[in-house]
Amino acid sequence: MKVFSRYLRNNSTLSEVLLWQELRAGSIRGYKFNRQKPLGRYIVDFYCKKLNLVIEVDGSSHYHEDAILKDQVRQQALEQLGLEFLRFDDLDVKK
Repeated sequence: MKVFSRYLRNNSTLSEVLLWQELRAGSIRGYKFNRQKPLGRYIVDFYCKKLNLVIEVDGSSHYHEDAILKDQVRQQALEQLGLEFLRFDDLDVKK
């Protein structure tokens, strides 16, 4: 998981890079975020431990029926760990 997480960080989408510029270095009210963070058997786009918050950026690959179902299962499993989710559309982040 750690190796794949590193790969994802080094191959981020434009939207992930743009959002990371806003989240890094505690620029959002001093909260620290990690990107491409392994949590259990999943890797989330962004994670704030102090807030128990996961932020996901969903591109076009997330809007196919299979991907929607996988995302729902994944999110429910992580929510059972007490995590909250925010999801943003790729195009909204770019705007």
